[in-house]
Amino acid sequence: MAQVEATTQRVVAATPEAAFGTLADYAHARRELLPEQFSEYEVREGGAGAGTVVHWKLQATSKRVRDCLFEVSEPQPGRLVEKDRNSSMVTTWTVTPAGEGKAKVVVETTWAGAGGIGGFFEKTFAPKGLNRIQDAILANLAAHVEK
Repeated sequence: MAQVEATTQRVVAATPEAAFGTLADYAHARRELLPEQFSEYEVREGGAGAGTVVHWKLQATSKRVRDCLFEVSEPQPGRLVEKDRNSSMVTTWTVTPAGEGKAKVVVETTWAGAGGIGGFFEKTFAPKGLNRIQDAILANLAAHVEK
């Protein structure tokens, strides 16, 4: 199995605290950031940052739907880590200062991909699709915090 990785970033016109607070608000704001590929969003425990458990379905392609149950941790300030209990998928959100009143937000998702020819295609094409989804989330984040 090969490690598959998708990374997307954006600078938003908001303080790092505002951007991070929005991302960490699973009870309210996070739901508003998700594009159409997400469904069945539900906070099962917590709702703000570390200790939150959140469920959603991610329709990555017309044939591929992932049933995700993420457990959230905050291993250091400005970083959220979402570990899927149903797979090897891990998504890390990192928010850092990017100048006066701006924040750089980086989202990185990794998982253990399939082996063989299927794994080759997954490693080649899945990151591109996930990057488009991540970019939509970051665009929604920018719209939300730049109001």
